[in-house]
Amino acid sequence: MRTTYMAKPTAVERKWYIIDAEGKTVGRLATEIATILRGKHKPEFTPHVDTGDFVIVINAEKVVFTGKKLQAKIYRRHSLYPGGLKETTAAVMLQTKPERVLFSAVKGMLPKNSLGAKMLTKLRVYAGTEHPHSAQQPIPWESRN
Repeated sequence: MRTTYMAKPTAVERKWYIIDAEGKTVGRLATEIATILRGKHKPEFTPHVDTGDFVIVINAEKVVFTGKKLQAKIYRRHSLYPGGLKETTAAVMLQTKPERVLFSAVKGMLPKNSLGAKMLTKLRVYAGTEHPHSAQQPIPWESRN
């Protein structure tokens, strides 16, 4: 009799991957990052266990939007006070907070529960090429698209 393998949270081995975002499309890059964070690239993927790896993204300021998304795409946030809706276009967001562009794209592709929030803590996004995670010896990720 064969049984389906279910990963235990204590038995998961995590690696650190580094991805260079320079010249890559936001959505396509975000799907790859979300796949790594969930652990779907591993054979021992289990949906209810966080089997994903850590991801460091550098050069987030050099990502690319296709079409007219730089002017048309709008990021919204609310202060929870009356009239507190703030709207920002993608062009302005790339200039002021380029890390948030990729972070919000990946956040939308992860589960909307406590497991997804835990997966999101394994994502580190930096605007430039410098990052403080050299001690983790990150492995360069080969893009699949």
